[in-house]
Amino acid sequence: MEKVSIDDVEASAFGSDIDRRGLSNPLGTTDMALNRYRLDPGERFSGGLHAHMDQEEVFVIVEGEAAFETMDGEVTVDEGEVIRFAPGEFQSGKNDSDGEVVAFAMGAPRDSEDVRVPQDCPGCGNDNMRAIPADDGFDLQCPECGEELDG
Repeated sequence: MEKVSIDDVEASAFGSDIDRRGLSNPLGTTDMALNRYRLDPGERFSGGLHAHMDQEEVFVIVEGEAAFETMDGEVTVDEGEVIRFAPGEFQSGKNDSDGEVVAFAMGAPRDSEDVRVPQDCPGCGNDNMRAIPADDGFDLQCPECGEELDG
């Protein structure tokens, strides 16, 4: 058993100022990722529309109202509601309201290594590119033909 005070976990958010608390390491989870987000109006859970090909994600909205962009349109998730995205399902969440959003995001399995963005490959026309972590964000690589683009 592990117990952690969320307020004792340092906020980190990949180059942005949002309050994202990664709880996986402090809790020692091995099979799922867990993050707590506190988003001010206009802030996003992540950089943009993406899909984890090897991970399903669940967002629990504890306070406020979040909006998720999907390939089928926008979905609003209210306080006390939960939304699930299957592996390979494109989504991007944000606080599109005037108030604060507090949410927990869970992903399983824990470590996602195949993140895609809906962008056409200029080489072969494949409709999604793999996001590869780089020093200044992400580069893109086609999973079909291997063509690489700077992100």
